[in-house]
Amino acid sequence: MVINKKIYFASDQHFGAPTTEESKVREQKFIDWLDTIKSDAEIIFLLGDLFDFWFEYKKAVPKGFVRVLGKLAVLRDSGIQIYFFVGNHDLWMGDYFEKELNIQVFHQTKEFTFNNKTFLIGHGDGLGPGDKGYKRMKKLFTNPISKWLYRWLHPDIGIRLAQYLSVKNKLISGEEDVKYLGEEKEWLVQYCKKKLTEKQYDYFVFGHRHLPLEIAISETSKYINTGDWITYFTYGEFDGEELVLKNYKS
Repeated sequence: MVINKKIYFASDQHFGAPTTEESKVREQKFIDWLDTIKSDAEIIFLLGDLFDFWFEYKKAVPKGFVRVLGKLAVLRDSGIQIYFFVGNHDLWMGDYFEKELNIQVFHQTKEFTFNNKTFLIGHGDGLGPGDKGYKRMKKLFTNPISKWLYRWLHPDIGIRLAQYLSVKNKLISGEEDVKYLGEEKEWLVQYCKKKLTEKQYDYFVFGHRHLPLEIAISETSKYINTGDWITYFTYGEFDGEELVLKNYKS
């Protein structure tokens, strides 16, 4: 695909946490950022954990986030392509985004090529040799029987319970490893190195770690982690030639 404008990447907004009031401040900052990039954006990648919790019942979705969803709908209707990769907090996403917002949703990493640059893109959870606790938890959460049983909880109970656990459980939230561990202990770095032995990629772009990172995997390949919209308010910007990390200051 040849692009004539810019591609943007952002992840880990965790809207809804830790409280509705505190989240709305960050939501408005994210909306302001979307307004600043809409004039030169061709594609926007949302790399997961847009919400601190998201579960789609057959006839209901979590309350709130109207302004964020509305802004995404307006951008998509204007012709800007938006791709969404589910994270560990919104892995129960169904077809709501696709039907209501016309935003394509991915549940696995996916390759893209823009201007002869090859990207491997995803949320980043469960990849590489580490993250063992989450890998076990993800198998349970994505099990069809588990999802079927959960749907039998009334939304007022199920959503409130999940929101409580999402905020309190550091294993789920990722708060246990928000410090840089060093290249040899960064499991996403190890994942990128392994993938590079199979195929050449110019950029590996992930979220999940809540840390803005730019790490050279080889002389021609770079791993970018987009950070978060809780502490860093960072995002990736690809101008057709180079992908760089930037910080949004409203």
